[in-house]
Amino acid sequence: MALDLVPALDAPHLLAPPTAAALAALPPSLAATVSVAPIDAALADTAAFCDAYEVRLADSANCIVVAGKRGDRVTHAACVVPATTRADVNGVVRRLLDARRASFALMDDAVATTGMEYGGITRWASPPSGASSSTVGFAMWSRRSSARASVARRSRFRAPHCAHFRASR
Repeated sequence: MALDLVPALDAPHLLAPPTAAALAALPPSLAATVSVAPIDAALADTAAFCDAYEVRLADSANCIVVAGKRGDRVTHAACVVPATTRADVNGVVRRLLDARRASFALMDDAVATTGMEYGGITRWASPPSGASSSTVGFAMWSRRSSARASVARRSRFRAPHCAHFRASR
């Protein structure tokens, strides 16, 4: 089955609240280029999603949340990585976070830090207000348009490459 992409501005019910807020903050001309499609939440995991919706792994990306530690300081990074690539958590990500140690964030920490569903986390939004650690977001691929990055387990969206570089600390 194919994805039924619609303009994301016309389907806010398919977006996680932090993602909808981040989309609303984009310049209108850029926000208009973002599309979203409903999917079966049971097919949200990358391999199942790509198989069911006829999306090549090379055209898909995952967002992982990494916790970097240096002393008592913990910094989280939401990293967008091509589905065909392993994230270099202990190399690239650790250095970018200026951390002594880096590892995948625990599920509860990832959800609390991003305000999004596990399995539906995206780099599109800043951490909820009051989050105890900063979040650094960055993209790690050079495709012109990202594949279907996740916004909730029930949907996927596609955005131009430049939109993924919106990062805050």
